[in-house]
Amino acid sequence: MAHISSIGAGLFTDLSVATATVTPTIAAYTAKSDFDALFDTAAELTRIKNVREFPGIGTPPNIVNVPVYGQKQTQQIQGQSDAPSMEITLNFVPADWADGTTLGDMVGDGLQHVFRFAIMNSKPNTVLAANEYASSALGIGTTQNSYWYFIGKIEALLVNPQLTDANTATLTISVQSDFYGAFTV
Repeated sequence: MAHISSIGAGLFTDLSVATATVTPTIAAYTAKSDFDALFDTAAELTRIKNVREFPGIGTPPNIVNVPVYGQKQTQQIQGQSDAPSMEITLNFVPADWADGTTLGDMVGDGLQHVFRFAIMNSKPNTVLAANEYASSALGIGTTQNSYWYFIGKIEALLVNPQLTDANTATLTISVQSDFYGAFTV
């Protein structure tokens, strides 16, 4: 069953990080099954909640604009794209990011973590519904979705106090690998 069959909004978007005790390396995770195994149970992942705004997800273009003497327009040539960093705007809930919590301890720890980004037609029945496993007991696989995996580091969490609106935070994730996907359920 294909997820995107018409133009529409991603009604529910989810970013989760694997909490596996192993430190992932780019060489160890190259196949879909390698990534899927890290998100098998609710104990193996943590959702990044209260997201207010996601950036564009994916590999940036590897096109460089080059000025050419005597021409009115620049030429485009193929270059090398840099791995993007992602800045995610969150509604800041201090308890989610406190020292000693899973997410709080990942900020600035210098370790690579595996992330799963999913776009879904509706809120999943369980936290695991972005996986494609057909487990009727957990309701997994009942929500159409497309998802990507990538390896990255949670570099910083910058809190933005607001006097007139909800307090927000900017979460910076540096991307350390290619994006794997889109896998569609």
